[in-house]
Amino acid sequence: MTSPAYLDSPFLRACRRETVAHTPIWFMRQAGRYMPEYRAIKERATFLEMCRTPDLAVEVTLQPIRALGVDAAILFSDILITLAAMGVTVDFNPGPHIPDPIRTRAQVDALRTPKPEESVPFVLEALRRLRKELPAHIPLIGFCGAPWTLACYATEGGGGKEPVRMKRLCYEDPTTAALLLDKLTDMNAAYLVAQIEAGAQAVQIFDTWAQLLHVADYDRWALPYVERMIKKVREATAAHSPAPVIIYFARESGALLPHVAHATADVVSVDWRVPLDTARRVLGGAIALQGNLDPWALFAPWDELRRHADEVLVRAGNQPGHIFNLGHGILQETPVDNVRRLVEYVHERTAAR
Repeated sequence: MTSPAYLDSPFLRACRRETVAHTPIWFMRQAGRYMPEYRAIKERATFLEMCRTPDLAVEVTLQPIRALGVDAAILFSDILITLAAMGVTVDFNPGPHIPDPIRTRAQVDALRTPKPEESVPFVLEALRRLRKELPAHIPLIGFCGAPWTLACYATEGGGGKEPVRMKRLCYEDPTTAALLLDKLTDMNAAYLVAQIEAGAQAVQIFDTWAQLLHVADYDRWALPYVERMIKKVREATAAHSPAPVIIYFARESGALLPHVAHATADVVSVDWRVPLDTARRVLGGAIALQGNLDPWALFAPWDELRRHADEVLVRAGNQPGHIFNLGHGILQETPVDNVRRLVEYVHERTAAR
């Protein structure tokens, strides 16, 4: 039986540190507000409606595949979807808002950890449809939030500012903090497994608020829970061949990189603050790297944007195991033509190596 074409895609080959025909490229938040096609849908549906309606989530996920020529699709959704599934009220106006933040042991005890098939069936249905509708050579990425990051949102009451409540809870009531992280770990590990079973070839764990922690606290409150998630996912998907790829992104994690290596992810996504050659020296050759163009560079004139892209590629080097991406998500007013042109340039420049 012939293997699906996406299993031999440049993206998955690079994640496995195999040789590739060209450096693969995709973007965090590649489906979103900078695209006119997305804004047209947003005029008739709220953000949560888009996440919870498979037809809309599929369409938005496919938009950058059609428009940009990227090497992978990432599901259109949000990391807070699992918080809502656990019983936390979440809305967006326009940013995430949790009107009843998790602050007490009783609230943590009340959190559910339901099966994803029952609590987020719309996500799994979107993934199943995407695997059927995507071009045969394009792999599909699912994702979730890391336990620490989700705990920050849940205790703070949303996003938009530096969360402080979770750090306070860790010091005031470490037992409750650990229980919250345990529940988030169990829920999101199961969520990633369900996404893989529904059609994702890779999953990314977003640890947006890892930057809040110094090394000792990262080793206590973030890393062990990510390690446990990854272990659970690997055990539950052990029968898959090839094994699904796991990517870990910890924002502003330069000081944490030696510790990030212990998360056992296949790929570490690096933000723009750390040069890729530095990251490779710290992480070693057994981990693939993803990144790490500064998202603001996409606003530059083409010659300047190309120079920044060249710097990323030079620092990535010629050894296998690099996926070109941004150091964080695409910004709202980013010119679409610059994104498209960057994809073409990375393909052309690296194919000549």
